[in-house]
Amino acid sequence: MDLSRAAAEACDATDPLAGFRGRFAGAGTDGLLYLDGNSLGRMPAATPAALARAVEEEWGRGLVGSWREWIGQAGRVGDLLATGVLGARPGEVLVCDSTTVDLYKLLVAAADARPGRDVLVCCADDFPTDRYVVAGVAQARGMTVREVPADLDEGLDPAVLAGALDERVAVVVLSAVAYRSGALADVAATTRAAREVGALVVWDLSHAAGAVPVDLAANGVDLAVGCTYKYLNGGPGAPAFLYVRRELQEQLRQPIWGWFGQRDQFAMGRAYDPVPGIERFAVGTPPVLATVAVEVGAGLVAEAGVDRLAAKGRALGGLVVALADAWLAPHGVALASPRDPARRGSHVTLTHPRAWQLTQALVDRGVVPDFRTPDRVRLGLPPLYTRFTDVWDAMDRLREVLATGAHEGYPDVRARVT
Repeated sequence: MDLSRAAAEACDATDPLAGFRGRFAGAGTDGLLYLDGNSLGRMPAATPAALARAVEEEWGRGLVGSWREWIGQAGRVGDLLATGVLGARPGEVLVCDSTTVDLYKLLVAAADARPGRDVLVCCADDFPTDRYVVAGVAQARGMTVREVPADLDEGLDPAVLAGALDERVAVVVLSAVAYRSGALADVAATTRAAREVGALVVWDLSHAAGAVPVDLAANGVDLAVGCTYKYLNGGPGAPAFLYVRRELQEQLRQPIWGWFGQRDQFAMGRAYDPVPGIERFAVGTPPVLATVAVEVGAGLVAEAGVDRLAAKGRALGGLVVALADAWLAPHGVALASPRDPARRGSHVTLTHPRAWQLTQALVDRGVVPDFRTPDRVRLGLPPLYTRFTDVWDAMDRLREVLATGAHEGYPDVRARVT
């Protein structure tokens, strides 16, 4: 593999997605090598104008009358995600609440749909909020949690997961892409294995949506949640989404009974009677302005095409791995993600005993990654705006930091935000 910067420039010159970079604020003008879009995506250039229209025209002049348009927004943007990003059908995705709240809603609804079963399964290395929600639901319901161990670098072994599945399991909660290592789960095979013992799976797509194909319908997925502020570029605190397979919707009743999930909500009925379809998983008044930003970001992903994004993400990740092997391994850096690009999402993680100090040194040199415990530097590679030369230059600066020992002067006490 040609590891010269000229080779990276050649990849950029033939990149079919190169035109999208100019549609993001700051990309190419702020001087940053931004490799943290798997945590917070860049802002689309069209977002401020879209928000201004919503604020000045719809809210400012339309006032309450704009609810005639806003009332269907969560489902409309959900349909955009369904058909343009997630491989689902219209009427199966809703934009609402946070990932944590959506996970709670679907987990409780799924557990209620499996009476007599007393076990919830999750991955011991899954994102903390997922494990906390599982533990909280189990404690409240007198259930048992089976935490399945996973390799920090390679992810969950399907054979180990299979050993945790039996007729006592009600619901399994897993991430399609591991937040720490980027390891890809086999969504279809895992869903089938759970279904064989009568369990439901809730997939967390937070590190997958907009970066890798998830093909919910083709993979037979029943339930999923995910955030919109990473690869979907919806902005900090943007609302999450939830997915419920159409055939399952009216079998489930979620635990938070709010008026936006009520049949004929403006009749103000005394008893809760959930509306048919995906909107029964709504709760309270939706975040209209924030969802405007989600629509802009999701529209860019849908326009680019998830398959093309995934192909570029694999290529960018392959360059990180090759450069790490050639340049960084002599300095004690090792790959902490699957080596096989088909088993990786769109971020690559490196391990080093002084990873936190390396992260600080990189930020001071215009490279923005993030740190994850215990000793990982995580490099996010959102394909919409990341260039191959960005990767080359970032790795070159990391090589220089290691060669000069520039990171050694940075504090080893972590900040609150890493």
